[in-house]
Amino acid sequence: MLHTTRDPDHNRCVVTVIGGPDQVEDGAVAAARIALERIDMRVHRGVHPRVGALDVLPFVPLRAMEMSRAVALARRAAARIGRLGIPAYYYGCASEPAGRTLASIRRGGFEALVPRAAAGRAEADVAGLARDGTAAHRFAHPTAGAACVGARRVLLAWNVDIEGVALVNVRRIAATIREADGGFRGLRAMAVFLAEQSRTQVSMNLETPETTDPMEVFEAIERDVTRRGGRVVGTEVIGLVPDSVTDTVARTMGIRDWSRDRILGRRVDAWVAAGGGR
Repeated sequence: MLHTTRDPDHNRCVVTVIGGPDQVEDGAVAAARIALERIDMRVHRGVHPRVGALDVLPFVPLRAMEMSRAVALARRAAARIGRLGIPAYYYGCASEPAGRTLASIRRGGFEALVPRAAAGRAEADVAGLARDGTAAHRFAHPTAGAACVGARRVLLAWNVDIEGVALVNVRRIAATIREADGGFRGLRAMAVFLAEQSRTQVSMNLETPETTDPMEVFEAIERDVTRRGGRVVGTEVIGLVPDSVTDTVARTMGIRDWSRDRILGRRVDAWVAAGGGR
């Protein structure tokens, strides 16, 4: 385990792990089993979109590993999770055709997923298993919901904290910068208010950090916030960051709890040096 991130408003825990392919697959299935046993989505509340107890399971190939192998791992894990009774929807490179988004699966959240399936309107590849010859579940598990299982490249998950701007205007800022509304390529963005922490954020996933500069995104947010009479007060990073996030970038963005140990490449190097993957 390389890192965990959690907070009471999102009411979710993001866990970053590294290992050999078989190890990671087995660990993922074990996590699904524990989530099934311990988490009841009928009583779960949080500001982040979600459809299941094990909400998102991305397989990310590192070093010399090919994406095709990560896709195979994702599909094998999805089949095993499906046999637990939890539908698993493919996304990213694991979907057919590739590129299905998390947003398309999560639309309406767990609360919408169960009645949609119960009404017999589940999608043809629900569980993402139908094309693999595995009996596909055409329902959401009543307590564990569904899992989004995918394969993807390294992304940057981050939230920019804002003061002095009403939430309705922070939503406008998010709409301006996200790709879906004509903004930055590969950027997903939404506005959230964290009541327990009294913080307003632009919450983002940057799926193309190798081609879209996070600093350009940050500066665009800062300009718009300043124009509206507010200020940016810091940045929260979820999990680890791509190697392009340097100390200088971290200082400029005001990343909380920053350490060079948050850089993914650095942690991978340390894991390999310690004998990982042998």
